[in-house]
Amino acid sequence: MLEAKDVTLTLAKNGRNLTDHFDFFLRPGDKAAIIGEEGNGKSTLLKFLYDPALVSGYCEATGWVNRKGRLAYLPQQLPCALENCTLEEFFSGAELWRLADTLAINAAWVYSRQTLGTLSGGEKVKAQLAKLLLDDPDALLLDEPTNDLDVESLEWMEEFLQKTHLPVLFISHDETLLANTANVIIHMEQLRRKNVCRVTVARTDYETYVNQRRSGFDKQAQIARKQRDDYAQKMARWRQIHDRVEHEQNTISRGDPHGGRLLKKKMGTVLAQGRRFEREREQFTDFPDEEEAILSAFSAQIRLPKGKTVFALSLPELRVEARVLARNVRLTAYGSAHIGITGRNGVGKSSLLAQIWRQLQPRRDITPAYMPQDYAERLDYTQTPLQFLDASYDKAIMERARTFLGSMRFTHEEMKGKIGALSGGQQAKLLFLDMVLREANVLVLDEPTRNFSPLSAPIIREALRVFGGTIISVSHDRRYLSEVCDEVYSLTEEGLSRIR
Repeated sequence: MLEAKDVTLTLAKNGRNLTDHFDFFLRPGDKAAIIGEEGNGKSTLLKFLYDPALVSGYCEATGWVNRKGRLAYLPQQLPCALENCTLEEFFSGAELWRLADTLAINAAWVYSRQTLGTLSGGEKVKAQLAKLLLDDPDALLLDEPTNDLDVESLEWMEEFLQKTHLPVLFISHDETLLANTANVIIHMEQLRRKNVCRVTVARTDYETYVNQRRSGFDKQAQIARKQRDDYAQKMARWRQIHDRVEHEQNTISRGDPHGGRLLKKKMGTVLAQGRRFEREREQFTDFPDEEEAILSAFSAQIRLPKGKTVFALSLPELRVEARVLARNVRLTAYGSAHIGITGRNGVGKSSLLAQIWRQLQPRRDITPAYMPQDYAERLDYTQTPLQFLDASYDKAIMERARTFLGSMRFTHEEMKGKIGALSGGQQAKLLFLDMVLREANVLVLDEPTRNFSPLSAPIIREALRVFGGTIISVSHDRRYLSEVCDEVYSLTEEGLSRIR
């Protein structure tokens, strides 16, 4: 099927290892999920396992991979060469009737002249997956197939992963999908300021892995802490004895040679006991070495009066150029409201959010901040993270910014490197930090958790859940909508309707 043995992947630009003597075997029935923090090399590992040529330009590799049968690889983004290809051209000659039930494909859609580049996120994934399945692969390798999918498409992907007879190795940030589909977890970590990598393979479901990991770390920390507390108490008693014997040695009369010999022998015993304690300390259990998802939190002082009208939107038509996406869109947000908007792809959620942002941006009675879906709207990819922040804040705040970036696991190299070289999750962290430093009290967020790892996303959700200001957000993250939003609306062609 697919077997990796002794695989070490090293980034050529800085010599950082992503894996170190990694072993893995994809078995029949496996639904193996690769998880880890942003920038830890998940996509690089998946590409290498499929075809080493895909990473040869930036990554050095040792070890071997045995690829049995036919592997099918779905990239994270639609290849540029296919953007202008029509569905009719893409599926030319394909026997799509074989997949009609599996993928619920509509014949009229398949033979349309619509280009792949204009499809929704879910349609792009479905089209590419259909083409891969027509080649009768023996295993599927999927790089974030849930990115940019609406809730309906996410549920379809879940059902597909649950029912397919093919073994699957995939990357996903969606915790609900991971919990409902994965039976093997491959966790990639970067420890000790990204100087040491660790890859854990657990043949269990996602929730069990997370709980066992947390429980194991808590137990290890408890043992390590008790050993050190006991050691400190023993050493305190030992020092008292040592100091007393040393004092007696220094004050004993020269006329008492027998007493001096006894004290010398006693001191020898005390020193031997001290050496034994030192040897015991060398065998202590280490504190857990884990990659924590550390993120800056909003000030607890941020508050907006509950009765304050933050905005009142009334749009007869929601348009993108000449195209009408929705009609009679009405929404009012009050202070401290946490509003979530969902809906199928292409209905205009991001366009609606952009209109709200344009309405809020010039206001002086609030401090609004915006995280667009396309980070390039806010970030200059040629700048460094420090340059991006330095353009907005004074020297004192910049000192805080450097501290925060370090706590968010930005290395010195990443702080001074180009923003365009950062992962999507690191860019999202940068926007998140900007909102914290700005002390924004109204947040306009387009898919705020989509680029965060499943281990970072809970931290983000909790920070936003307790946020004292107003949040208006678009999201397909089911846990985000459930935990953060106290109002949830669905956007359709007929406008906004409250669903919770």
